[in-house]
Amino acid sequence: FLSGLEELLSWQPNSNDEFNVSAVPLAKRQPPLSSRRPRTLVCHDMRGGYLEDRFIQGSATRNPYVFYHWRYIDIFVYFSHHTVTIPPVVWTNAAHRNSVPVLGTFITEWTDGEKLCEAFLAGGEEAYGAVAEQLARIAQHFCFDGWLVNIENTLSAAAVGNLPFFLRELTARVHSAVPGGLVIWYDSVLKDGTLKWQNELNDQNRIFFDACDGLFTNYNWKEEQLERTQRLAGPRQDDIYVGVDVFARGDVIGGGFDTDKSLRLIRQYGLSAAIFAPGWVYEHLGKENFLQNENRFWGLLAEYLPTHSVCTLPLTTSFSLGMGTSTFLDGKDEESGPWYDLSAQDIQPLYPEQQGTLSTSCCLQDAWCGGSSLQLQGTIPPGEERVAVRLFSLQMPAPPKLFLTLLYKLEGPQPDDITVALEVTTWDSGICFEGNPTSLPEPNGRHHPRFLPAPPPSLAKLLAACLRGSHGWTSRCYELELQDCSLR
Repeated sequence: FLSGLEELLSWQPNSNDEFNVSAVPLAKRQPPLSSRRPRTLVCHDMRGGYLEDRFIQGSATRNPYVFYHWRYIDIFVYFSHHTVTIPPVVWTNAAHRNSVPVLGTFITEWTDGEKLCEAFLAGGEEAYGAVAEQLARIAQHFCFDGWLVNIENTLSAAAVGNLPFFLRELTARVHSAVPGGLVIWYDSVLKDGTLKWQNELNDQNRIFFDACDGLFTNYNWKEEQLERTQRLAGPRQDDIYVGVDVFARGDVIGGGFDTDKSLRLIRQYGLSAAIFAPGWVYEHLGKENFLQNENRFWGLLAEYLPTHSVCTLPLTTSFSLGMGTSTFLDGKDEESGPWYDLSAQDIQPLYPEQQGTLSTSCCLQDAWCGGSSLQLQGTIPPGEERVAVRLFSLQMPAPPKLFLTLLYKLEGPQPDDITVALEVTTWDSGICFEGNPTSLPEPNGRHHPRFLPAPPPSLAKLLAACLRGSHGWTSRCYELELQDCSLR
């Protein structure tokens, strides 16, 4: 992080920073972030920030905080009370791998904040232009995606007069420096310079919303404010991120395990949501049953969170959370002991609370690779032949030939009575066929890839896992030929 204006203005990239530059480009997603539908922003604020996540090559932390419900969110903000919060690189790597852009925070507050704003905003175009340029350069250099701007102090007439121009300049510079870059304004000062949280978009703060990519409202809103906000935002209602404090401080709706109450209302008005401090699950309920509580928390919100789909191949994951109590390789426990490194987190699947009779969760006790595996558990009811679990939604044209590898371990009273298989579905269309054009279309677009005893020689290296089951793990290889299909 950087403290104060001087540190920001004198910042220059140097070779010591290189470990802090994200090495993972932002993965593409469908639908794109810019599509017109309500979005979900998560603002991570935990005990001042820069905890164990500041160790760029990981640490031996026991029971760390991890976030892995990436499919359900659209933007991740790393928040702290330092003037310039540069997100720790491990967060940017994990988010980018899962198609989520990451924003840092530029904040000014109290009397020091007033002085800082007076220095760069009242100083005119050259002064605020220099700050905008530095912030855009920092985002570009560290490979994150933009800024949340939070001015929480009163401003002089001169300073507030230049604020919209500063926001426009910062937004334009971030857009040109960072593909898909974003600048979001926090609902704080008004157009006359007073510090007064509005909990809505109105004529007092609209000038700032018009100058950037979005508004993050304060948390103490009531339903009529959502209605007014929706009306005033017009075609930009997706750019209003209505604040929800999971700690439920002040006069708020929902919070904790009742956060769904706030989301239900926000979505009724077609607005986006900003979920502040979902680390409540970890901080308030404790580390002990964190993964269980975390799945419960996001499971309760899932129906209000539009998910995004994977749209590029190859897709490979062992579902590792970027933490563990051991490190596994090829199914073998190579090294016992806690570790935490979000840069090593894999692409994460959908985590519905319950899929029929099966639940999906993270298993730290046994894994094929990394620190954890995906655990499907439950009972298959009598009379039911099959239970399907959806792991990923896809949205892309199917290649003519698709290869799939599956590694699994069966545990339970009668493991021999159960078969595990992969299924691929395609979007229903009259022109999509499996194999050759003489075959009939599959019902409901469901395809069962053909089992391959061994990978084709030319792909033996890429599909090495086909033959690598060990330590109780079974490995399976499949192929599927499709024509004019779109993967679902």
